[in-house]
Amino acid sequence: MAHVILSAAGEAIGGPVGRTIGGRIGRAIDHAALNALKPDREVGRRLQGLQLTAVAEGEPIAAAFGRARVGGQVIWAARFKERRVARQTSGSKGGPTTYAYSYSLSFAIGLCEGPIDGVGRIWANGKAMDLSGVTWRVHLGTEDQAPDPLIEAVEGTSPAYRGLAYLVFEDLALDAYGDRPPDINVEILRRPRWDGAPAALEDRLTGVCLIPGAGEFVYATGPVLRRDGLTRSTAENVHSGQGRADLEVSLDQLAAALPNLTEVSLVVAWFGTDLRAGRCQVRPGVEEAEKATAPVTWRAGGVGREDAHLVSRTAAGGPAYGGTPADEAVLQAIAALKARGWRVTLYPFLMMDIAPGNGLPDPYGGAEQAAYPWRGRITGSDRTAGARAEVAAFFGSAAPGDFTVRAGEVAYAGPPEWSWRRCVLHLSALAQAAGGADAVLIGSEFRGLTTLRDAADGYPAVDELVRLARDVKAMLGPATAVAYAADWSEYFGHQPPDGSGDVRYHLDPLWADPAVDFVGVDWYPPITDWRDAPGERDAVAGFRGPRDRAYLAAGIAGGEAFDWYYANEADRAAQRRTPIADGAYGEPWVFRPKDLAAWWSNPHHERRAGVRQSAPTAWVPGSKPIRLVEFGCAAIDKGANAPNLFLDPKSAESRLPPFSTGVRDDAGQRAALEAILAHFAPGAPGNPTSSVYGGPMVQGLSAWCWDARPYPDFPARADVWADAGAWARGHWLNGRLGAAPVASLVGAMLARGGVDPGACDLAGADGVVEGAVLERPLSLAQQIAPLAFAFAFDMAERGGRITALGRSRPADLRLTAADLAGLDPGAPPVRYDHAAALTPDAVRVRAVDPGADYQTLKAEARAEAGAGGGGVHDLDLPLALDRPGAQAAAARALARALAEDEAAEVALGPAAALALEVGDLVTLPGEAGALGGALGGALWDVLWRVTRLDLGPGPPPGSPARSRRSRPTATPASSPGPGRGPPARRPSRCSTCRCCRGPKTTPAP
Repeated sequence: MAHVILSAAGEAIGGPVGRTIGGRIGRAIDHAALNALKPDREVGRRLQGLQLTAVAEGEPIAAAFGRARVGGQVIWAARFKERRVARQTSGSKGGPTTYAYSYSLSFAIGLCEGPIDGVGRIWANGKAMDLSGVTWRVHLGTEDQAPDPLIEAVEGTSPAYRGLAYLVFEDLALDAYGDRPPDINVEILRRPRWDGAPAALEDRLTGVCLIPGAGEFVYATGPVLRRDGLTRSTAENVHSGQGRADLEVSLDQLAAALPNLTEVSLVVAWFGTDLRAGRCQVRPGVEEAEKATAPVTWRAGGVGREDAHLVSRTAAGGPAYGGTPADEAVLQAIAALKARGWRVTLYPFLMMDIAPGNGLPDPYGGAEQAAYPWRGRITGSDRTAGARAEVAAFFGSAAPGDFTVRAGEVAYAGPPEWSWRRCVLHLSALAQAAGGADAVLIGSEFRGLTTLRDAADGYPAVDELVRLARDVKAMLGPATAVAYAADWSEYFGHQPPDGSGDVRYHLDPLWADPAVDFVGVDWYPPITDWRDAPGERDAVAGFRGPRDRAYLAAGIAGGEAFDWYYANEADRAAQRRTPIADGAYGEPWVFRPKDLAAWWSNPHHERRAGVRQSAPTAWVPGSKPIRLVEFGCAAIDKGANAPNLFLDPKSAESRLPPFSTGVRDDAGQRAALEAILAHFAPGAPGNPTSSVYGGPMVQGLSAWCWDARPYPDFPARADVWADAGAWARGHWLNGRLGAAPVASLVGAMLARGGVDPGACDLAGADGVVEGAVLERPLSLAQQIAPLAFAFAFDMAERGGRITALGRSRPADLRLTAADLAGLDPGAPPVRYDHAAALTPDAVRVRAVDPGADYQTLKAEARAEAGAGGGGVHDLDLPLALDRPGAQAAAARALARALAEDEAAEVALGPAAALALEVGDLVTLPGEAGALGGALGGALWDVLWRVTRLDLGPGPPPGSPARSRRSRPTATPASSPGPGRGPPARRPSRCSTCRCCRGPKTTPAP
């Protein structure tokens, strides 16, 4: 290892004496030769040496997982460089000159064991480091990494530090750090994995949709400044503390999170003004009518700020949306995406800017049009002579020849209209200006338009889309794919609810047209139908909860919208399912929106008045690939019940998924996305191969969504972005990709300890943790214990395998009266014990918060008055958790503590005793449904956890099993993850007579 040079250059040559002599000679020369030519000098403070905190031999190397902050240690440093700067301190020629000295240093910081995926934020002396103008490199810590070129150049030879992740700063200016090397902390990004680990979301995902789509300079790659007066300016698109544009920081995070990413869909929004097709204008919009910016001035759609649509304001006074991205910013974003080697799909997007109190006539019969609705609700007068004219007004008559690309700008010279054609053709011309795009969409989710019929039962909007696709293809050529992205309820056909019995393949003329290269689908069908109630049908069928991987897999090509449907909301509430069948022609797939494979691989025969037509449509089975232009799931309890739903307080579309508690659930989102990716993986049974083009049916999947605003500044900066509050339970992947699923984290820890995770069953370790750091040598038990405590599972041996046993799982054994034997002659077979005095009133958890620079986060869960025995338990978890995660951990810890205030000693017969192991969950006879009255008639099982087994001989017959309640309250037999189980506060039994103390309530974990 190279030693660190800590002395100034003069000392290195001649030592202290040489430095003194040199100084005297220099002064003599100055006085003799230069004093007559220069004014007097003043010399600023000069550094004689630098003190470095270097790593000591034998210092442990940290191991980081997920997203975690680690402290760096200096492993190499070069000589510091000194620069002298002369400054004239007076306006006159004879004024004195001041010589100031500045210093810089090249050094390397060791971080943690590798390989890592990348680094996120960097802190210097506890503050976010401004990396603008800084030359630095990261070595990921692979086993084949090469030596750093700078270290090798300085030292001649250098170790490669294989297996160690480290940073190298090259010639870092030290002025901002008091002329000394700063204390460096780094955010590590490392997915927990091991040799042979199953592919995770980050490994499988190859495409994302880049939003927000609205934001005047959100896609600019350089800082854009807003002038706030004569002397003040504010950055429009720099919020990360790194001094770089938000987009560049976000794309760095994206590249680190998704190593196999190949495709990015760039969403660019214009604004619609009316749900009536004939009255709807489609225009680029701005947030403010007047705003001076540099170096980019806003211009989009061929107009400047003064001629653009002014976005409406919310009740809070801010703009309801960001403005349309400036054309120049879009060009910069396309170039940035291409530079990273990603294919680019340009995605024109329509946002409906219809504010509350709009007074516009509602085509759906309301008092006025709904606030900020879905674009799929644009419609017209169905089956009328005027329908075609209304659709024509929406699409407009702009033509490709009306757009000219000059010097990177697009000029428009067509008819004075604001139409959808003008939007799409303008952005297509912008793609030309950017040197081309890999794909361009001509629209998405216009369900209310594409199902609109004219007087002759034709579909005028489909005709317009065909014409638009041909024009875009003519503009961009065969190298650019062109397609429409249909809603999941739209792509497969139209079955009007008018009692006609019609089955129409209304989009087939579009899908079959030579100008369209793939079938685009925004894929958000219901996957699950879970609800928290005893007797829930899917629980009875054997599924373990809304995050059960087998349940999710079964629901992608099965379940609702495939096997059955709900005829109305009353049937949904009662789980009365109507099977999907086709008795007339034996083609039930025509009524299955989720049956992509059958739709794609069969000829399409329309039905008129219920009669199947003999001739098929123009669609050729298997002729074109399908691309899931969007797919996703909100990070909310039971999000997979309705992945298309979202929360947005300003929008009339905002709602929870059916039967959701509204609790945030990152693990549920991850499980749903992984299930979809696994189902449509190349070669998987759900993704057949075409006999026409020789490729898979589904050739691309892009997850909704990745934000150009970097995490954690978005969502932390709610003062800047009005939609920041929607992130926690929304579809965003920022801040979630790269987090550590608990099962994967436990597996990585086992692998580091020499245990093969592939031979273990870790499914019971459910949940997601932001990150974890092992800073010193620990046993496997010590590493896993904080996770087991925070996420309520136990590690045990079952069937020769290490197994994670979740404490909220169904009972392992239901004991019956025949299984019990009396403890003593005449005594009951179950003896209860109550120890409430030993339980706390509250549990406080301390963890670190990634969204607040990994500062300490505190969360508390408190029991009902009288439920505990007094006092507070404090728990320090060496984990990175957000506030909801820490709050849930505190609630689980309190639930566990309160549960253990009750114990039962049970005498078992030999057969039952031999069937049990420590950690098993059991039910006792006579306790099922004991709380039915308190829970509105629901019958819940009371679960007990076996904590000790005494299998010694002796009377009474059988063996006593000492067990403690698994939870402090009555719990359902199926797994209660987030939002699972009975109401949030449930009554608990008395410990002995069940009536002497009266009911008590405790928080649900």
